[in-house]
Amino acid sequence: MNPARSWRQWSGLFQIYVQDGLAYKASGMIWVLTDVTTAVTMPLVWLAASTKGPIGGYTSSDLVIYYLCLLMLSSFIVCHFMWEISSEIREGVFSSHLIRPIPYLQFIIVRNLAWRCVRCVIFLPWFLLIVYFYSSSVGQPHLQFGWAFWVSVVLGHILSVCFVTAMAMIALFTQEAQAIFELYYIPMLFLSGQLFPLALFPEWVRSVAVVFPFYYTTGAPTEILIGRITGQAIFPILGAQILWIVLSLIGFKLLWKQGLKHYTGVGM
Repeated sequence: MNPARSWRQWSGLFQIYVQDGLAYKASGMIWVLTDVTTAVTMPLVWLAASTKGPIGGYTSSDLVIYYLCLLMLSSFIVCHFMWEISSEIREGVFSSHLIRPIPYLQFIIVRNLAWRCVRCVIFLPWFLLIVYFYSSSVGQPHLQFGWAFWVSVVLGHILSVCFVTAMAMIALFTQEAQAIFELYYIPMLFLSGQLFPLALFPEWVRSVAVVFPFYYTTGAPTEILIGRITGQAIFPILGAQILWIVLSLIGFKLLWKQGLKHYTGVGM
């Protein structure tokens, strides 16, 4: 593969989908407000619940910081584009990807990165407003912006992209894939730490959470950022992220290979 040619392809796709994201700002705003609603309400719940003392090792200030950091990281890390892939497969648009001079996974990565950038721009004013709203409850946070944090964020994002793309390939086998995608959000919200920090769950739930990939997308980077995971404990987290990326890529390749045998291009 010619690196210069690949770069031109990636750059062209990135610009196209940045423009596409800016053209549909209203839908992007809806996605952002969905996340913002959770970030506003959950700290209020825990501020009321933690008036008598820390919960699961978290003070009221710690809980607010946790949700603010989680919201910030989720805006970049978490991917939901299996819905678009499923729709494109069902409507036959997917066929155009099969004849493009760029591997499908590369196309998805560039397309998603463009949307992440647009989304972060839309999200930033809302995030600053929320930070201002909770400024009196935050105190002086001691965030850990070391190398381990940045590596975990990048790996968490790659994991989310690869896992969601692999899951989206289910749509090649059935037209009812969207029902499966809806079920995906149940373990994802609970085991990733997006609803509650894992420390607030019973021990058996925490043991289950570290077996699945959800925690390694947002929960682990957030806990590294706020200093809940430090030192040597970081390396197993990074190793688990890499392992799940590899497993997701293997799953994608297997589903892609077998799914193309079932794909008929209905709706073209």
